[in-house]
Amino acid sequence: MSIPIKSIPIQSIPQKNPLALDADDWKALDDIKEWSYFSQSTDKESTRWESHIVIEGMHCAACAFKVENALKPLSGIVEVSVNATSGHAKVVWQSNLITPSLWASSIYKVGYQAFPASDFLHQDERKKTQRQALWRLLVAGLCMMQVMMFSVPTYMAIPGEMTSNMRGLMEWASWVITLPVILFSCGPFFKSAVNDLKTKQISMDMPVSLGILIMFIVSTAATFDPMGLLGKEVYFDSLTMFVFFLLTGRWIELKMRDKTAGALDVLMRRMPRMVNRVNVNGTIEKISVSLLKIGDVLEVKPGEAFPADGKIIFGATNADEALLTGESAAIRKPLHAKIIAGSFNLTNPIRMQVELIGQETRYAKIVRLMEKASTDKPRLALMADRIAKHFLLVVILLAFGVGIYFWQFDHAKAILAAVAVLIVTCPCALSLATPAAMLSMSGFLAKQGILVQRMQALEALTQVNTIVFDKTGTLTNDQIFIEKIVTNNRMTEKEALTIAASLSSSSLHPVSKAFMHASQPDHTLKIEKIEEVSGGGLLATTSLGHFKLGSLAFCGLTGDEFHHLKEEQLQVHLMRDKNWVASFMMTESIKEYALQSIEALKQQHLNIEILSGDKLSSVKRVADQLSIKNIKGQCSPEDKLKHIQLLQSQDSKVLMVGDGLNDGPVLAFAHASIALGQGAPLSQAQSDFIILKGELHLIPKLIEQAKRTMKIIKQNLLWAALYNLICIPLAVMGFLPAWLAGLGMALSSLFVILNASRLAF
Repeated sequence: MSIPIKSIPIQSIPQKNPLALDADDWKALDDIKEWSYFSQSTDKESTRWESHIVIEGMHCAACAFKVENALKPLSGIVEVSVNATSGHAKVVWQSNLITPSLWASSIYKVGYQAFPASDFLHQDERKKTQRQALWRLLVAGLCMMQVMMFSVPTYMAIPGEMTSNMRGLMEWASWVITLPVILFSCGPFFKSAVNDLKTKQISMDMPVSLGILIMFIVSTAATFDPMGLLGKEVYFDSLTMFVFFLLTGRWIELKMRDKTAGALDVLMRRMPRMVNRVNVNGTIEKISVSLLKIGDVLEVKPGEAFPADGKIIFGATNADEALLTGESAAIRKPLHAKIIAGSFNLTNPIRMQVELIGQETRYAKIVRLMEKASTDKPRLALMADRIAKHFLLVVILLAFGVGIYFWQFDHAKAILAAVAVLIVTCPCALSLATPAAMLSMSGFLAKQGILVQRMQALEALTQVNTIVFDKTGTLTNDQIFIEKIVTNNRMTEKEALTIAASLSSSSLHPVSKAFMHASQPDHTLKIEKIEEVSGGGLLATTSLGHFKLGSLAFCGLTGDEFHHLKEEQLQVHLMRDKNWVASFMMTESIKEYALQSIEALKQQHLNIEILSGDKLSSVKRVADQLSIKNIKGQCSPEDKLKHIQLLQSQDSKVLMVGDGLNDGPVLAFAHASIALGQGAPLSQAQSDFIILKGELHLIPKLIEQAKRTMKIIKQNLLWAALYNLICIPLAVMGFLPAWLAGLGMALSSLFVILNASRLAF
């Protein structure tokens, strides 16, 4: 079945030709319950969906164009983006105008198969495709060697040495041996070309198929009728050699793509297919992961992946959370420790209770980010695509013109020149130049704990000359500690701390986390309404009255009233019904590697600034430790945004690094932006890159990798341009034989893939 659905048991999938689809197979996708496995809603009304799928059967950029052109005209399709290198596609559609079965069947009609990107069955299809490609290559290679055995004597024989009957026998034998190449090895080319004719589109297989057919027809005519109009020259040796070289290039390219895309897939496809659920009576049953429910108890053995977010309720172990946190070392997981879906159990069998499943897990959110990044196209890729789309039609017209011109003088040369033009002028290298590099880079960064959310930002990152950091939770540790508590005479320190923890339970701010670490919330305190004011604090209505928890200004207090507090220290105040209740003095520590990271960025000739909502004295204390001169404190979200705009008006290309709720607007407005992995969801949604573990030393590495990526992309584009500038004139002038044209075409794409793969190391 071409588009398997996770909720359909594996054993129920009919065993038939994957291309032999019936209407029921496609309609299984139209159930809204199935959409969450490969799609997510992007609007409040849930009418606009973004689906991530894998397209099987593509082998060049023109194939990606065909899929895009098949979907874009459909009513209800908002956006389509296909990555020719990874085979991943993003389809944005409106559920009130179109259903998945309609756009999925349109992909099938142009000759390709689609799978949900989150499904494991497409990996089996990929292996099957590789096996078929290898068989076609082996058949072409064997036939090529046999044809060459018959062709060499005709080349070596001096005039009069070989009789016409003997030469005819050699040509007949070559014709017979070439048939398996035409009927089997060339099958994908012809099938794609037929689909091109049906859909009135052009892929690279159209000129390739024309070249193969012309050579075969001319050679066949010469074999059957040596004195006919098409002449007596046969090209079976050139034909089989060309097909062999082309299939060799495509097979190696397929392996390299699979290795590159597979490295990313390994990170993205870590979920188990089946899990061991512990029933109420203590028995264990094996069920599909899609049947999991919140509250289920699972047994996870060493070497298995955790299938859901949850907590350990029996035993203790070590876990590998490399993808999810960027931490390569094993992490100790004692009793009651939190478990993240997609991480691996390393040492001991444990039992866990499921708390989050499916698309709600942190793992699923990371996978969605990776899928989105794998289909994004930066500016250079879009420019290359636009050029390549019109290139194929020009190729066919050029070959036709070359054939007509040389036909007047030499029929054999006309045929060879036209075929060489059809074969050698391949836009694949041009279109693969950028996506191949992007895919390799994404896999490398993911292993380092960096997720790329917007590919377009890579180019912007190479132009950055100023980096602006938030302070709390970015340059300092998330863990803020309460050093001292001062209260009025009507409330004890413990009571004030308990109320502050109760108000903070719904906030992600590092200061709120400090209260949660210091005390348990009072569950008897009924919170009727609570609001978090960006850059200020918390405002709550409770069963004990109205409370404020935040800065001096937010609470309406002045520093003169609290002369006993250290001015340079971070302070949080608690107000009840407009009366001061308590003040909390906080301490924070500089993050590990923060100083080394700042020094590394300075060595890249970047200007460093701190932009914080904390008071200036607190910001200055951190800045002094990190040798940062340009600082700005007590900034509201609006102040931060105005400062970024001011920098940009002075020709600064700004990279913003933050993790707090009030960093969302500036992260979105900056030239490029990085959010730390433990930050607020809003800041992550607005950022271009996410550092999962929040390690600052990865920022210089990210900038270096971005520059390296853009350098390799430019190398690839330059190579593609030079290749066409050199080879096209040679082909037009008839100096390029078909087999050499095929070799050049294969090597051009292979060079791009190999050069891009260097980014994975």
